Amino acid sequence: MKPLLTPSILAANFANLEEDIRAAERGGADYFHLDIMDGHFVPNISFGPWIAKQMKKITDRPLDAHLMITNPREYIPKFIDAGVELIYPHVEASYDVYRTVQMITDYGARAGITLNPATPVSSLEGVIDLIDSVLIMSVCPGFGGQKFIPSSMKKITDLRALLDEIKPSVRIAVDGGVTLENIRDLRKAGADFFIAGSAVFKAPDIEERVRAMKKAME
Repeated sequence: MKPLLTPSILAANFANLEEDIRAAERGGADYFHLDIMDGHFVPNISFGPWIAKQMKKITDRPLDAHLMITNPREYIPKFIDAGVELIYPHVEASYDVYRTVQMITDYGARAGITLNPATPVSSLEGVIDLIDSVLIMSVCPGFGGQKFIPSSMKKITDLRALLDEIKPSVRIAVDGGVTLENIRDLRKAGADFFIAGSAVFKAPDIEERVRAMKKAME
């Protein structure tokens, strides 16, 4: 599968968001990533469906949303209505993961699922038939700019082996500490969907950084 890069707008300059988005587009960004935090599931608050609606006015790139929220089923329809095409709830946030993932597909979007660093890949086995992508958190969720957890490499490799046996078409996304320096190794480990915030939007030249990261991962 062709590897994809989705810059996370959490690290963008919201006083000049459109300019940052345009620069990332020129560099070749494939998606844009929305980090949704409720101050409960994670100790931070970000933004809601309204930002997706604003993004759809700025870019024609697809949007994916990582729902770091306690009640994902309450908000899934709202994000899909706002234009989000791919949604990642957390395994750890729902008492019924199957119903949560099924709700995403029922509303016409593509479903992903997210694993925190300490959550084993075996927790996915009941929903693999419903999902398009698995998001491996390589930092503890809730804050940008954290350092990559090294054990995430083996987790990606183990997950790729599991998926290749059951459903090879499922992508592996990785989020947290993804940089120009490690993206090639992450690709070799089996990831093919890269979420990068600070590495893109804090770079001196956003366009050039996106271009360099895409070249490294390919």
